Amino acid sequence: SQYSAVDTNPLSVYIMQPIWNKIIKIVPLWIAPNLLTFSGFIMILFNYFLISFYDWDYTASGSSPGLVPTWVWLFSAFTTFCAYALDSIDGKHARRTQSSSPLGELFDHGLDSWATSIFVLSFFSVCSRDNGKTGVSVYTMYIYLSIVLFNFMCSHWEKYNTGVLFLPWGYDISQVVLIAAYLLTGTVGVEVWQKPLLFGYYITDVLVILLIGFSLFLSFPQTLYNIHRAHLKKTLKNDSLYEGLLPLVSPLLLFILLTIWVVLSPSNILAKQPRLFLWMVGVAFSNVICKVIICQMSSTRPELFHWFLFPLALVVYAAISGLLGPMEEAVLATFTTLVTAAHVHYGVCVGRQLSEHLNIYIFSLKKRVQE
Repeated sequence: SQYSAVDTNPLSVYIMQPIWNKIIKIVPLWIAPNLLTFSGFIMILFNYFLISFYDWDYTASGSSPGLVPTWVWLFSAFTTFCAYALDSIDGKHARRTQSSSPLGELFDHGLDSWATSIFVLSFFSVCSRDNGKTGVSVYTMYIYLSIVLFNFMCSHWEKYNTGVLFLPWGYDISQVVLIAAYLLTGTVGVEVWQKPLLFGYYITDVLVILLIGFSLFLSFPQTLYNIHRAHLKKTLKNDSLYEGLLPLVSPLLLFILLTIWVVLSPSNILAKQPRLFLWMVGVAFSNVICKVIICQMSSTRPELFHWFLFPLALVVYAAISGLLGPMEEAVLATFTTLVTAAHVHYGVCVGRQLSEHLNIYIFSLKKRVQE
């Protein structure tokens, strides 16, 4: 199916697009678009591990403000901008080199589905976790991440039903806010996040309120409206309500299972290992949503239960019933490692299958020689 996306965000249309159109001119024509996409993702990943190294448990900004060096925040602003730029020009570059393909689309959206959580997890280091005076509680972090992922899921659920990807306004805004936040932290110091801004509210509170407001009152209604409009115009991909709602089943069950673990964990696992747990949430989500993206691209039906829900349900049951006892953290670490490995393996396999099927290379514009 032909890829179609609609972008109506004024920030994107009037400010960012002209910048990307200038940047794209310096990209050599022999570079494969997927290489741009992948480079951006690797930068986000590298930046995430760099911040994790200085601030594993999200306490650095709160308890010892100088712990993360200034250059790390400035580097974060730089990598975020680069990733944002690369993600915005890969499609333009594909059209320039006439190499647009379903593989490129899947590669782009698949990596985005993972990068979305990594952006959020890196940003949490700026606000730091609650230490009684300032910071954000780990539960707020979990809810915040869930809302961002919910928004991402909505755009792809909408595309599954309408065939058109309406680019959410939140995307460009969030990227610009992230870059600004890192620059602010790098120049002024993390203290800026720990002083009340207005009426005893901190900047972090304002951002959380904005995010929830944006999602529930702008993003989600817009999705429903676009689906409703397609229904009126009789352009919906799926006739039945069941088919239309099918892709939401696994992500919702995933969220329910994870929330049960968070709330009922005997050792309070989220407070003990916020970074591991939230990373696992992001990877699991990305895997579930990649399946939806593939179904939407190939016009096939998603399965009702994603395979990953079964091992997760077992682990959650073992944890909340007290079976794991003091082993809960070790089991989370093992489980997170396995899930990450499975997700990477899945990505590599799908990439290879598609590149063979379409007779193209992933990271090169050279044509494959027909066997």
